[in-house]
Amino acid sequence: MSDDPSALSIEELILGAGRQYTPFQAARAAGVPMELASRFWRAMGFADVGQARALTEADVLALRRLSGLVEAGLLSEPMAIQVARSTGQTTARLADWQMDSFLEDLTEPPEPGMTRNEVTYPLVQLLLPELEEFLVYVWRRQLAAATGRVVQAQDDDDTVARRQAIGFADLVGFTRLTRRLEEDELGELVEAFETTAADLVAAHGGRLIKALGDEVLYVAEEAGTAAEIGLRLIETLGNDATMPELRVGIAFGTMTSRMGDVFGNTVNLASRLTSIAPKDTVLVDGALRSELTGAGHAPESEKETEDLSGFRFALQPLYQRPVRGLGVVEPWLLTRRS
Repeated sequence: MSDDPSALSIEELILGAGRQYTPFQAARAAGVPMELASRFWRAMGFADVGQARALTEADVLALRRLSGLVEAGLLSEPMAIQVARSTGQTTARLADWQMDSFLEDLTEPPEPGMTRNEVTYPLVQLLLPELEEFLVYVWRRQLAAATGRVVQAQDDDDTVARRQAIGFADLVGFTRLTRRLEEDELGELVEAFETTAADLVAAHGGRLIKALGDEVLYVAEEAGTAAEIGLRLIETLGNDATMPELRVGIAFGTMTSRMGDVFGNTVNLASRLTSIAPKDTVLVDGALRSELTGAGHAPESEKETEDLSGFRFALQPLYQRPVRGLGVVEPWLLTRRS
């Protein structure tokens, strides 16, 4: 933040204290080697400030806590760096979103002659404690859910490389839309898509991994959950005249989880299935099809089964085709059984 007095007053309000320490002084006060302190700060996403007096007592306390966890043997040094990085990246995006989405509008001066600072300071003063409490509440809820997933894993390998369903949902023709729509219109469309997708994924028991403008990535423990989410996305957005067509690809298998993201061949396969899916359809791989039939969500064979009333989904095999980097795959068209 700049040295503008108005900006400094808001910074001091948010941080709870004024600038007091240089980085060297803060590291020394925390009892942490300067090299390690710099690694922590960079992991959290903070710029190098040289020897400017830019840090507060809270910065000293944060360093002391992280290094204390390492000294106590609760975290290794690389793990502490990873904690700093994951927290910094997540909260940086959250802070940017809050400013872009509502704080910037709320702090617009309502009357001529008023400065933004005159509006921002009392507003932040009122909002800060409430947003802080809410952030801690949501984090604890998410931590409880994540801990439950780890505890229920069958062995240690399951916590890193686990068999799950992974789904991609992609807006069709998004590149053309970026050339045709105004920036505000495009922003509203992306926000509506991400909000709708996030709500549907959460409501039906999945977990949103990330949203990338025209694409969302989600995971689900059960194949039936992933299939239901994919079809719900197609159905819901298909009823919205403002939305382009959607295509969804879902695969089932092992994937590696790191820093809240997922990686591996299963993720790549889901992405490839999305790229070859026709508009407003869901394509799945053979492994997810096997999971659905094994769980009784879809019949093994449409022709051989007489009573289909008890099945949720229908699966139609499509032509095998080569998929870049993954060999030949046989996609299955997933539909809802009426």
